[in-house]
Order: sequence, then structure tokens, then C-alpha cells
Amino acid sequence: MASRISELVIDCTDPDRLAAFWGEVLGYVELGREEDGSIEIGPPGAGFGGPQPTLVLSPGGGPRNGKLPLHIDVNATDRDQSAELERLLALGARHADVGQTGEESWHVLADPEGNEFCLLRTRLPPL
Repeated sequence: MASRISELVIDCTDPDRLAAFWGEVLGYVELGREEDGSIEIGPPGAGFGGPQPTLVLSPGGGPRNGKLPLHIDVNATDRDQSAELERLLALGARHADVGQTGEESWHVLADPEGNEFCLLRTRLPPL
């Protein structure tokens, strides 16, 4: 018997902004809103419990310092890494420096609230 990740919860100051950003990055749609202002996004037609985890953008994230202990890695599904990097930057991502050497095969980026994530080189097939 095993468990699997069903949701990733990200504390943030602007759930609407991050839901829009991550929705575009991942091709997710809004699944629901809670009274506390949390917004859940996930794959269209699958939602919670599907093959991919949903994201819950939850209000309450205050300023933070330093590298996050957990980050998200993403891979392009329909273009090469360079084209996906351009797309992510146009959506509002920005380059982030977490001590990389410049020789890595991935790009370290930050979402609009500064949460680091990596764009990996390998293209994955869409689900």
C-alpha cells in the first residue's frame, strides 16, 4: 500500500494572481474557491484525485527569506526548453539565483510571488 500526492498547497499573498499564473503554466483550470480565499486549480476534466496533483493557492503567505525547502519542477510537453522558457517569462516568471553555476541543464525561475521552480530540459509527453 502507498500514498500519492493529491494536492500541493502554496501559501501566498494573492491567490488570484498565482492561480492565473500557474493555471497558464500547467494548463490547469479553476476547480473551486473556499471561504478563506483559497483557490484550487487542476487539470481540466480530471480535478482532484486525477493523475496529477491539484494546486491550492492559499492566502496567508507573508514575506519569506531564503530558498524554499520545497519547489516545483516543470517540463515542457509541446515545445523545447528554450521556447518554454520564453513562454514562462512572458507569463510573469523571472530568473532566480539560488547558487547555480550556470552549467545546469535546467533553469531556476520564480513565480510572481518569488516561489522558486525549475524548468527541466526533458520534454514529457502530455497526459
